[in-house]
Amino acid sequence: MESSLKTAMTIFKLPEDIPMDDEKQAGAVIFYDYSAPVLSVNANCVLSMNAISLVLSGEKTMHFAEKRVDIKADKFHFLSSGNCLVSMKLNNTVAFKSILLFFDNAVLTNFYLKYHRTIEALKTGPVTPNEPYLAFKKDAFIVNYIASLQLMFQSNRPPSMEMKWLKFEELMLYLLETYPDQILAFQSTKTNEFDDFQLKKVVETNVGNPISVDELAFLCNVSASTFKRRFSRIYGSTPSRWLVQQRMNMARDLLHQPSEKPSDVFYKVGYENHSSFTQAFKQTFGITPKEFQQRQNRPVNSLTV
Repeated sequence: MESSLKTAMTIFKLPEDIPMDDEKQAGAVIFYDYSAPVLSVNANCVLSMNAISLVLSGEKTMHFAEKRVDIKADKFHFLSSGNCLVSMKLNNTVAFKSILLFFDNAVLTNFYLKYHRTIEALKTGPVTPNEPYLAFKKDAFIVNYIASLQLMFQSNRPPSMEMKWLKFEELMLYLLETYPDQILAFQSTKTNEFDDFQLKKVVETNVGNPISVDELAFLCNVSASTFKRRFSRIYGSTPSRWLVQQRMNMARDLLHQPSEKPSDVFYKVGYENHSSFTQAFKQTFGITPKEFQQRQNRPVNSLTV
């Protein structure tokens, strides 16, 4: 069996589904002071705009098509518009808080055009935009920049569009001068549908993550039926069967290491709970993970999928 899967996905579109009044929502640059509830949250998100997340507290995990990112408060993050999966790990004392800055592709293009002379002077060589995600360590400038935004939020009046543009340009100019190659490599566009090579990269990057077949299709920006059809053509198997085989082989290899315990292994191979992992392992190998470890003196190839 596959790990606990969602039968229907709720998809959030950002920033549209964030509760904001019309005045805050309007415009090509949006600032939002975000605070999550104090509980664990899993969500499927479509970013209709690019975003910068200035994390203040808490942690969350984001799955992009070809990358898993653990987001913490010591960094701030650039996210390209497109599909992603979000898992927030919160506790009873630390809520996830972040200042979100949304901007569309036209804003980024206008910024590059406005400061093209600065960009040409800073470029160290040809740059091909190919990074949908960037992360930077907070420094003294960023800490003070965040403080200035918090003061802006404390005002009784919402910031004007001119002020939002000014704050966006302030941040971008600082980053452009500090990290020119990384900023210029930021990819602000996304293809509508992945080719077979990209689909394989998405699948094989996420095989050890607790992601369902429907969520893999979501990351590939295709319907579940299209994903399953293309998957079967590429791999000669259904996604569910192939994922179980790969995850069980990963689990078997991990359990040959004395330091690994079944209670720790299940999450490393894409399962969300120990019981479903144990059930799948026993169905595959005929014994439980614990029994398997007790028989480690047997050859590795004596148990295969």
